[in-house]
Amino acid sequence: MNMVKTLLQTGNLKLSFSIFLLILFHVSAMIGVSLSYKDWFVEKTPFTLLLAFLLLALNFPLNTNKKWLLAGIFFFTGMLAEWIGVNTGLIFGTYEYGENLGIKFDGVPYLIGVYWAVLTFITADIAKKITGKLLLQVILGASLMVFLDYAMEVSAPVFDFWTFQGGIAPLENYITWFIVAALLHLVYQKISPKGNFNFSLALYLVLLIFFGYFYVYYSI
Repeated sequence: MNMVKTLLQTGNLKLSFSIFLLILFHVSAMIGVSLSYKDWFVEKTPFTLLLAFLLLALNFPLNTNKKWLLAGIFFFTGMLAEWIGVNTGLIFGTYEYGENLGIKFDGVPYLIGVYWAVLTFITADIAKKITGKLLLQVILGASLMVFLDYAMEVSAPVFDFWTFQGGIAPLENYITWFIVAALLHLVYQKISPKGNFNFSLALYLVLLIFFGYFYVYYSI
């Protein structure tokens, strides 16, 4: 509530409207899937992820060469890690991607690279706001990413995002996620770009509530 009041008081309509769109799309999907329209809503996932990236670019904002370089590093590192994971089963466990995350490169959806970039930016921005100590920033930011990944694991196979052999993500998946995320967070915090905490927190909470809801929904 305090964040909403702040947005209204500052009159930042771009930020307020962006957060409204995030809430609208995710709440609509929660309702739609719950009312048995899962296939229709889940097929729109690529659009929703691209919208999140566009809103990040507008609000963070990605307005310097340094920030776009960071986005490229996060994208390609995420794609490389996932490519190794999908094609070797060595670092995340044995898994494969489904069809609802869009076009793939050798088994890895390009949007997964986008997702790595978006998550790194917003979680690093949150961690930077909470603490000024580099080590804690890296640990907290990486932990936020892993926690969200954990929340996604129940709904991911149901939504045909990805599926692990045996149906359950192994411990090594979360360990490797943390290591890769921590390296990206170290790069981010060393460069320390100026972000937008309100947008970062809003997007993270929207994603967490969305996947947290379906974690419970499909666990019952």
